[in-house]
Formats: sequence, C-alpha cells, structure tokens
Amino acid sequence: MKTKDAYRCAACGKQSLRWQGQCPACKEWNTLEAAVEVPAKRTTLPGQASTPVPLSQVPTGESRGISTCIDGLDALLGNGLVPGGIILLGGEPGIGKSTLLLQLAARVASSGKETVYASGEESLAQLHGRAERLALLESGLSAMATTRLDDILDLMDRAAPPALIILDSVQTMASAQTDGVPGSVSQVRAVATQVIEKAKQCGTAVVLVGHVTKEGQIAGPKLLEHMVDTVLYLEGDKQHLFRMLRVVKNRFGPSNELLLFEMLSKGMEVVHDPSTFFLQARDPGLSGTALVMGVEAQRPFAVEVQALATKTFLAFPRRTALGFDANRLNLLLAVMEKHLRINTGQTDIYAKVGGGRRLQDPGMDLGLVAAVLSSFYDRPLPEGAVFWGEVDLN
Repeated sequence: MKTKDAYRCAACGKQSLRWQGQCPACKEWNTLEAAVEVPAKRTTLPGQASTPVPLSQVPTGESRGISTCIDGLDALLGNGLVPGGIILLGGEPGIGKSTLLLQLAARVASSGKETVYASGEESLAQLHGRAERLALLESGLSAMATTRLDDILDLMDRAAPPALIILDSVQTMASAQTDGVPGSVSQVRAVATQVIEKAKQCGTAVVLVGHVTKEGQIAGPKLLEHMVDTVLYLEGDKQHLFRMLRVVKNRFGPSNELLLFEMLSKGMEVVHDPSTFFLQARDPGLSGTALVMGVEAQRPFAVEVQALATKTFLAFPRRTALGFDANRLNLLLAVMEKHLRINTGQTDIYAKVGGGRRLQDPGMDLGLVAAVLSSFYDRPLPEGAVFWGEVDLN
C-alpha cells in the first residue's frame, strides 16, 4: 500500500504537506516533525467473489428493455432502456438535453414504470413550470432536487427500486466519500462509479447528463465514455429548430446512428422524414443553389448547397464557407481553375450549407462545384437535378 510523507506540528497537531520553519496554524517555530501516513484499508465491496467459468456455460440472461414511448428512439438505442444500463447524454448547455429527458421520463412514467427525475440544477418549482409548459404534469412522474449522491443511492437501495432514474447532471452531484467540489474530476469519477455499481446490482436504468463546454473541459462526458454502456450526443444550432441525437457508443445496439428532432413550443418532436427536412421553401429557379445528397451516420440527407460569386474590390478575393471546411472550398476552386480554365482571382466566393447543417461527406464536392458554377455564370441548375460525388485533384 502506498505511503504518503507529511509533517505534523508537535504543538497543535496541525498537518502540513511540506516542512516549514514556522507552523502555519499556531505560529510556533521548529515544531513540524516528519510523519508517515498510511492510507486506510479499502473496504471490500459487497457481493460474492468472482471466479472464472467457461464462457459457453454462461446463460445469456437477456432482459426485456423498457420502451421509451418515443418514435425511433427505441430503435436508436437498440432495445429501448435496458435494465441496469447506463446512458450518458452529452451536449452543450442550452441545447435541449433537459427538455428531451423530461419528455422521456414522463412517457416512461405514463406507461406504468416508476421514474424519478433528479435535478441538481433546477428547483422543484422550476421543474414544475417546465413540465406544465410541456403538458407533462399528468404523467405521474416523480422529481427531486438534490446534489447529494446519497439521495440517489437510497432510491436504488429500496426493495422496489425505480425502473428509470435520470440524473441531471453528473457535474452537480457530490459524493461524501470523495474530496473536491462538485464538477471536479475526482467528484465526477466517484459519482459515476458509485451510480454504475449500484445500478448494475438493482437493475435500474440510469441516464446521466453531462455538459460539453466550448473549451472541452475534462470533467465532461469524455471522462465517462469508457465507463457507461451508451453514449449519446445532442447536437444542433441554437438558432435553428432542429436537433440531432447521435449515438457514439452502444453496447446494446448499433452505433453511428442519429435521430432528428424539431424543437417546438411543446418540446421535442421526432422528424419522421428527415431526408427532405432541410429543403423547406426551396426555390430551384435561383442561380447558385444545388441539391446535394449527403450521408451522415447511416442516414441520407437531401440538403441545399448555396454559393455566391461576385466581383471583388480587394487585392485578395474573399473565400467564406459555412457548414463545411473552408480549405475544402479553396481546394475545389483550385481544381476548377486548373481543369475548367475559370479565373476566380477577381471574384469573391461565399458558400454555405442550407438549414444550418454541417456536412463532412466528401460526396458534397460535386454539388458545391455546381453551385459555384451556377452563381459564376448566373444560370440556375436544371430543376430536379441532384448532385453527389467526390471531386479528385486530377
């Protein structure tokens, strides 16, 4: 067992990590003496000792998942909410995580399963107001406002634990067994570890909420991805109505899947036809627009790529790209100048992906080139034309 060097004051007993001539507590001189600290022995976790067994003799023990009662979400998770499974939902602050989970908890509670929504960020009055706005007060959902991990563990220690517990968020919870403020690396790890161990024992499905800041702090979901069973990310632009729920990791079903939601006054609504969702109010008779088929995860999307080519009054023409990498635009323009003999040195070119989307699919190259050519010659593309394909340097 590791030991730790420390210094203890012979006068007042105050402990210090390094030697000093004067005790910082009682101000006595030359009273700090070296002392070796031996950490207390860890207690043995409850349960029987595990021994190796042949894998072929292990029963499958497949348990029936709990339906989320949300169209498409059960298929996204693979088998709904698996008892004892831990789901981590990440996303930027204000993206809609709490709204989506409150809807999820209310629908599971309406199906007869006991569900508890535990919030460390909002009071019960705030939760009541949001549930009233979303028309979820009659669902039978239970809620609690706490930042104490012991309150959550007590719920799972009951004879009949809840079927689903939503913990919003893991950064606000604190464990009495670990030092540090809520949200620190040690507290986040300790809270997640104890919740996961208890959930596996009692069979409660748990959803952990984790914040992702712009700086990408380590106390976010990246720290917990290897500990949980399923990792979901809620993405989207706050200035637009759509949100995408993406599966990054899933032990119970397929990964690299996504589900599209639309943020309405009554909460999140599933978009049943996401392929054409981003083509609302499109005018094919305008120049500089091209219809592109892009693939994200395993789902195709039809999006509009827009380009504007105009004469520049600057020494160096502008190149602006929204929704994709600007270097990609520069590369495609270089290919066009080389092989199509088009001079864009005196032209500002702006390009974007419609609907606030971001696309990384290389198949959008051809559509981007078509949109730039359409704006450059001020001629609309044929109505009904769809472009996809990667443009090579040669």
